Amino acid sequence: MSSQAVQLRIKSNHVVMDNGIVQVYLSNPGGFVTRIQYNGIDNLLEALNEKNNRGYWDVVWSEYGSTGTTGTFERIVGTSFNVIMETEEQVEISFKRTWNPSLKGKLSPLNIDKRYVMLRNSSGFYSYAIFEHLKEWPAFNIPQIRIVYKLRKDKFHYMAMADNRQRLMPLPDDRLPGRGKELIPPEAVLLVNPIEPEFLGEVDDKYQYSSENINLKVHGWISAESETIPATGFWVIIPSNEFRSGGLVKQNLTSHVGPISLAMFLSAHYAGEDIVLKLQPNEPWKKVFGPTFVYLNNLLDHDEDPLAQLWEDAKFQMNKEVQSWPYDFPASDDFQKASQRGSVCGTLLVRDRCVSDKDIIAKGAYVGLAPPGDAGSWQRECKGYQFWSKSNEEGYFSINNIRSGDYNLYAWVPGFIGEYWNNVVLKITPGCEINVDDIVFEPPRDGPTLWEIGIPDRSAAEFYVPDPNPKFINKLFKDHPDKFRQYGLWERYAELYPNEDLIYNVGVSDYTKDWFYAQVTRKKNDGSYQGTTWQIKFNMDDVQENGLYKLRLALASANVSELQVRVNDEKQDPPLFTTGVIGKDNAIARHGIHGLYWLFNIGVPSILLIKGDNTIFLTQTMATGPLPLFQGIMYDYIRLESPY
Repeated sequence: MSSQAVQLRIKSNHVVMDNGIVQVYLSNPGGFVTRIQYNGIDNLLEALNEKNNRGYWDVVWSEYGSTGTTGTFERIVGTSFNVIMETEEQVEISFKRTWNPSLKGKLSPLNIDKRYVMLRNSSGFYSYAIFEHLKEWPAFNIPQIRIVYKLRKDKFHYMAMADNRQRLMPLPDDRLPGRGKELIPPEAVLLVNPIEPEFLGEVDDKYQYSSENINLKVHGWISAESETIPATGFWVIIPSNEFRSGGLVKQNLTSHVGPISLAMFLSAHYAGEDIVLKLQPNEPWKKVFGPTFVYLNNLLDHDEDPLAQLWEDAKFQMNKEVQSWPYDFPASDDFQKASQRGSVCGTLLVRDRCVSDKDIIAKGAYVGLAPPGDAGSWQRECKGYQFWSKSNEEGYFSINNIRSGDYNLYAWVPGFIGEYWNNVVLKITPGCEINVDDIVFEPPRDGPTLWEIGIPDRSAAEFYVPDPNPKFINKLFKDHPDKFRQYGLWERYAELYPNEDLIYNVGVSDYTKDWFYAQVTRKKNDGSYQGTTWQIKFNMDDVQENGLYKLRLALASANVSELQVRVNDEKQDPPLFTTGVIGKDNAIARHGIHGLYWLFNIGVPSILLIKGDNTIFLTQTMATGPLPLFQGIMYDYIRLESPY
């Protein structure tokens, strides 16, 4: 640890932040991180790249009215440099880019202020940015906002983002034509002639390393030890979820072959266009993203496993950063300090009289504040801030350090379908402590359960996930609880069911073995694809006359799919129910076990049911477009209820 005061050196075309532990070079006035010196390494970033392609903020944007999740890629280039704070304890600098009408169509209509902060005795540096769109500026869309760090490929070969998700990684050259064979989708590459033979036959795909926000707090790379330089870690630490869109279970990219580490703030991954930020005409918007922390560490005890030591230290530092949130050092007035924030607490109970005569304590519930909306709107919300916690064994929750503003209270409870939503606006003011006392969630329920398939937890993980094709293996996920992250599992459906689709017999079948994790399309002999029809067979001892049964269909994912429901007549026209075409979360192709959550409550008139054997037909009809292979749904949970 150095006791040196933080220094700022300003040159004509770059500036340097230096605290004696780490030196960070940034282009002036562009604000690109061009060089990071640490631990005897002249530059942790890839010096072979252009200076604007090493460490940078970027945004993807598209014109108002555009559809889809793509657009114009824009590295954010500062046009003015300012020193915000310069003391022995802290340096904060700003690289600002302002917009005016002459830039229409050339740059995203945003004022962007990129900030970098270095503290005394800190082994790293912080970055945050303030994005602002004025009311009179053009409406437009923003699919993505992130920070990118591209590290030296000759040094950083070991990647980690969880205790059980870390490994030696292929080189970026291994993905190039001749060494790698592009698969479908093209982000996946089969390594056919890698530089290191140990990677031969493996699939590399950045989406295999995605993580839910709740678990995405630290990830990065470790360099190999040399005779002169000990092993070194480069870590991206994201201490809060408040500025990331989509809530705790939204999935984002982490690190991947490059070597690259990301801080994702806004992305359409695992959600689709529903979560693209769309600024309407005459809509002002302002948001602070970050700060995030780049943490650097090196091997101190040479008797220990360097990989384990550096990873454990990175987790320890991550916990320190989380406990320090909200930080007290950012100089921008737009970043609210702890004294400007408030808190909400209470106890969540579940009332389901078919499960218990008494209210049930909601253990492990996800409870959050998000901008006012409708039930479940938080998972598509991307303009404001969200604050979440999990309830304890007594159902008690406490949400602290909430930015001042207006919110609704939302919750969902593993083990129960549906959403809790309170439309009363909670106004958070500085220092407020709101106790909502006992709140009661009444999940959808019309009658006793006749039968159910799965676990209502918004994931398809409990269903049957097949072994991967041996030709398409990622060794990390062999014998791994996240088996679903292997490439090509969707192709196994037609192999397991070559002649007819899945049939599930209630009371006989086991959903962990007999319910495929995704209802995908079937590839025909001519190379085209067709929709599939799954059957649920069940026996009824009796049918209530003139009664209305209720089928609950909870989906964990949908990608350009239409799910039709028929009862005891596969050719019923029109079907009893159709979802219409829903979803663009692409979770199947990107090895996610869920995307956005959907719940459909379908009335089944008793006239359609018979005493004895019955069949529900679930048809996913869509098999068109450029990638029909990935059209399909994942079920979360299915339940049939009888009338009371």
